[in-house]
Amino acid sequence: MSNFDASRRRVLKTGAIAGAGVALPTIFTASSAAAFTNEPTGGSVTLGFNVPQTGPYADEGADELRAYELAVEHLNGGGDGGMMNTFSSKALQGNGILGKKVEYVTGDTQTKSDAARASAKSMIEKDGAVMITGGSSSGVAIAVQGLCQEAGVIFMAGLTHSNDTTGKDKKANGFRHFFNGYMSGAALAPVLKNLYGTDRVAYHLTADYTWGWTQEESIAAATEALGWQTVNKVRTPLAATDFSSYIAPVLNSGADVLVLNHYGGNMVNSLTNAVQFGLREKVVNGKNFEIVVPLYSRLMAKGAGENVKGIHGSTNWHWTLQDEGSKAFVKSFGTKYGFPPSQAAHTCYVQTLLYADAVERAGSFNPCAVAEALEGFEFDGMGNGPTLYRAEDHQCFKDVLVVRGKENPTSEFDLLEVVEVTPRAQVEYAPDHPMFAGGNLGSCNPGA
Repeated sequence: MSNFDASRRRVLKTGAIAGAGVALPTIFTASSAAAFTNEPTGGSVTLGFNVPQTGPYADEGADELRAYELAVEHLNGGGDGGMMNTFSSKALQGNGILGKKVEYVTGDTQTKSDAARASAKSMIEKDGAVMITGGSSSGVAIAVQGLCQEAGVIFMAGLTHSNDTTGKDKKANGFRHFFNGYMSGAALAPVLKNLYGTDRVAYHLTADYTWGWTQEESIAAATEALGWQTVNKVRTPLAATDFSSYIAPVLNSGADVLVLNHYGGNMVNSLTNAVQFGLREKVVNGKNFEIVVPLYSRLMAKGAGENVKGIHGSTNWHWTLQDEGSKAFVKSFGTKYGFPPSQAAHTCYVQTLLYADAVERAGSFNPCAVAEALEGFEFDGMGNGPTLYRAEDHQCFKDVLVVRGKENPTSEFDLLEVVEVTPRAQVEYAPDHPMFAGGNLGSCNPGA
């Protein structure tokens, strides 16, 4: 056993007794002509939940795990069923998946691609996972998606916002429910124009990996189309915790808007440093200095505290939405954990149900049958309005939210307010859009 395997926090749980005997997985073996990787042969099926339990995105990972546990509970007939009651598809019956009890293993991606791949590989080869999901970093998601394509299992991406996940790095075995950088730009630009006008000078600080790069490209293109200038784009290490040395040059750059292409703990720290430098009180070019956080979450808002007030960004989903699906999920999650779910929790819960539903509709765990059931699938009742899983790139298209930090929060969870629900049509794009070009979906790999 490697040091990584020895130190890895991996848990096998069932809905009944933790530690109960589990049938050995069939790994990369061909028991029949239609065999596929980890075909479940007993009374249970194992899913792999691979999330950042340490690192800058650990808060998101903790909430993802909560959502996965809730989804498994609902699939196995426990709790109140949550979104299974509001989901437009009625294939799920609360008796597991195809009558098999859902079990799961967990791993820590550490917000590192190599660690995430090792963790996912172990889940597939040692634990018999037939589907892998999770992650809060697009670098991790792309790495694990590639591994799942090679291994012949389905990857239901968790929180990943890089254009590349369903762009140049898309894979036939991978599917994304979460929105992306292009969609953030398309949703935010009209709001920023109304708020701040068309004559602005922007300075970008950007997390130096695939998500940051494509987020920066998307927001710069969308704002420059309004008439904004981009004065500088500076990359920052994902491992950075103090951004003072990156904030100081902004003061003399001539910029009157700072765009923080940061997420999780990075955003909390960079925004805090920006406020400490007095950026929010500055007047530049005769205009009040503004800060924009293109990808927002309630967990980030909580970490940044008072500093988020009035700052705009986009988000995939928010717990205050009043559609039946959102209300059902918030009730289930709140009853189990005592607080509302984050957007990370929402997308991970939904992805688990979408996978299980696709298996039921396909009548098989074969990844190619599952992929066929997901491609072109239109559904509702999952919290974002009518949604399409586009066949050409496995990207979900749905409404996107523009939010801002609330000036007068009523609780520790009431930190963001939805200022606009951007309709799906406004954030859609052609599969061959230049920001998503260069990849090839390829063919589904059933493995075995």
